[in-house]
Amino acid sequence: MAEPKVKTIRGQVYQILRDDICSGKYEPGFWLQEKELAEQLGVSRSPVREVLRQLVADGLVIEVPNKGVYVKEFTLRDIDEIFDMRVLLETYGIQRSKKNMTSVRRQKLFELLELLEKSCAAGDLDKYVQIDEELHIRIVELGGNSLVESTYDRVRSMNQQFRVLSLASRQRFSDSMEEHRRLIHALAVGDIASAEETVRIHLELARRTIKEQLMQGKMMEEN
Repeated sequence: MAEPKVKTIRGQVYQILRDDICSGKYEPGFWLQEKELAEQLGVSRSPVREVLRQLVADGLVIEVPNKGVYVKEFTLRDIDEIFDMRVLLETYGIQRSKKNMTSVRRQKLFELLELLEKSCAAGDLDKYVQIDEELHIRIVELGGNSLVESTYDRVRSMNQQFRVLSLASRQRFSDSMEEHRRLIHALAVGDIASAEETVRIHLELARRTIKEQLMQGKMMEEN
């Protein structure tokens, strides 16, 4: 479950460390040293210790007994599990979108589509990834289930550091844009079957691309 957006020291430390892990500032396997982090952030070790425990619960880091806390190194199986959950949670939202769709939500989807089009045309991958993430959050929210939303938030955190990998080539970037276009138009007109099929294809292609990139990276390290 996501940390509440509160202006406490712990809440701020949580947000900073979570963002740094998801953005790739701390790479998989990086040792998150409590003392060092506290000094960098200008806080006591207590909130850092609490936040590291929360990040372990979130699945973003792992604690190795008598050694320390490290940014989690995701395996191919982890990727499959993450995307299996994304398919379940996002199709849940789509299946219930017809009864929960409003004119405001429909307008927001088209606003996001316009932003995706602009960032894709400009080749702005970072911006595209940011808008892509918001779109998929909105899709899950169409399900109207707070428990599903909180579960998705945890899955989304684990998936975040792989989003750029899913758009590794210019062709995949363009294909992703077309998939999002079809998905948004299907949702807007209430074509549930088409929207569900599109999101399944979209997530499967992203999954495949990420796994290929991870395998290539592993082979390069071994060589």
